[in-house]
Amino acid sequence: MVQPTAPSHGWPDDPVPLAPETAPVPEYTSGSLGDLLPTLVAGQGVSGFTHRIQELSPADRNCVFLIDGLGWEQLRAHPDEAPYLTSLLGSSRGGTGRPVTAGFPATTAASLASVGTGRYPGTHGLAGYTVRNPESGELMNQLRWKPWTAPHVWQPYPTIFRLAHEAGVHTAQVSSPIFSDTPLTKIALSGGTFHGQLSGEDRMDHAAEQLAGGDRSLVYTYYSELDGAGHRFGIDSDAWRGQLMFVDRLVQRLAEQLPPRSALYVTADHGMVDIPEGDDHRVDFDEDWELSAGVALLGGEGRARHVYAVPGAAADVLTCWREVLGEQFWVASRDEAIALGWFGDEVDERVRGRIGDVVAAAARDDVAITASVSEPHESAMVGMHGSMTPAEQFVPLLEVRS
Repeated sequence: MVQPTAPSHGWPDDPVPLAPETAPVPEYTSGSLGDLLPTLVAGQGVSGFTHRIQELSPADRNCVFLIDGLGWEQLRAHPDEAPYLTSLLGSSRGGTGRPVTAGFPATTAASLASVGTGRYPGTHGLAGYTVRNPESGELMNQLRWKPWTAPHVWQPYPTIFRLAHEAGVHTAQVSSPIFSDTPLTKIALSGGTFHGQLSGEDRMDHAAEQLAGGDRSLVYTYYSELDGAGHRFGIDSDAWRGQLMFVDRLVQRLAEQLPPRSALYVTADHGMVDIPEGDDHRVDFDEDWELSAGVALLGGEGRARHVYAVPGAAADVLTCWREVLGEQFWVASRDEAIALGWFGDEVDERVRGRIGDVVAAAARDDVAITASVSEPHESAMVGMHGSMTPAEQFVPLLEVRS
């Protein structure tokens, strides 16, 4: 019988596995996306919240503009395409510009839930792009919400928007109409009123109107097309640069309409890296017998994987993934990842089973674990994200005050 040969990844034959404790854990409790809204509403006098991000001063009216996929490093690398945003990196307009961390994994569903609830993935429970539902044993896509799961059972905590609204703050979300009634909106961004606006310009104008709608206001607005261009064409593409130029004009349009006593905060849910083609950069799980051995389900995404082992195989899967991925990924057991704080300072019991038996996070900017058969769309993407590298983790927190 001919024995199968080991897959070739183009990596060192005897790599030294990266220790999980060397991964740069997000700045939970003081400098992450989950700390932004608690800080803002604490400054508005909403009880139960504390001032977590010390550099931010209170304002009566706060607007958060979240630009999907705009990483701190990508913004700093493109000053010509984003002159207005670049000007906010300093303090020339009465505000400050600094990076904050997205949280792990650095992916949209997890980050939006962190923003809206003021909690971290280990407690709100949206701990990946796809995770296993412990009740059904199926993979759940938490961005598309498939298969259907009762939203407020999956994420039971109230949003900050709801709590601020109940405290008398004028609260609104201004976004594309397609997001008006999605499960992710319900459990992460609902509270007050939702205002659907198709064009980016209309969103900026309407956000300014809503901001002026109360003596104390909390307004959220969102733009997704930059992220889409990055996934399809990469952040080194004309399409991505064109979207960045448009976003820059949107931010300036909104900033110039701020009513008195307002603060505008521009941020993002994650950064992005371009993954080259070829086996040296893309490991296809569906074609790799070593990585797939003993694995029942593969969750997460290319840069941040949840690996669910068949019963009794978790230790062997952990050993194999460390040996195969070597120095390219931080590979941890579930217990290690939780103890190291990858998902925040606490992990709710209902969330533990959603985290993989093995968690693998890319440590280099040019590698990913794809799945060409089970994830053909995601595997074809140029731009990817999810891990704890600076290019993915650091997102801007830019401030304009009136």
